[in-house]
Amino acid sequence: MKSPSRPSIMERFARGIAARTSRRGLLAKLGAAAVAAPVFPLLPVSRAHASTKDRSVQAKTAFARRAQTTDELQCDYWRYCAIDGDLCTCCGGGLHICPPGTEPSPTAWVGTCVNPADGKAYLIAYRDCCGAAQCGQCACDGTDRELQTYRPQSNNDIIWCFGVSSMEYHCSTAVLVGAAE
Repeated sequence: MKSPSRPSIMERFARGIAARTSRRGLLAKLGAAAVAAPVFPLLPVSRAHASTKDRSVQAKTAFARRAQTTDELQCDYWRYCAIDGDLCTCCGGGLHICPPGTEPSPTAWVGTCVNPADGKAYLIAYRDCCGAAQCGQCACDGTDRELQTYRPQSNNDIIWCFGVSSMEYHCSTAVLVGAAE
């Protein structure tokens, strides 16, 4: 008759886990993992290509290929890559100044635009000017790298006239925040 053999390392490991946990506890942990798994793609992750300092290595978008740096009254001006609305530069204001009779919204959406003069990417804050009827001049719809509405800070389809005396939209500014690093 054979003598009983010694259990393998894996068998001892499995038996040890089985002795310390219950089936319900294991099922609860598996259920929690199944519920949490769809959230992971939404978490901010530093991508390898995003850490590249030389932005010219990245593929240029359609907007970046035709962007210009001289005429702030045109929709293809480089800062307007993600703007949506009437340009305040055509409505009596400026790139970062609301026209008289309007007030800037305290909230903004952001975009990352490439300046064709130096090939570097910059963070641009788009702020709506509110309190007067829509300007109706120089209407632009830049959707370069626009993100879905679940990231509202990067979505230009929202009227951003929150926290001001009037929710009436007039025009949009494009403030240079700094280099996108």
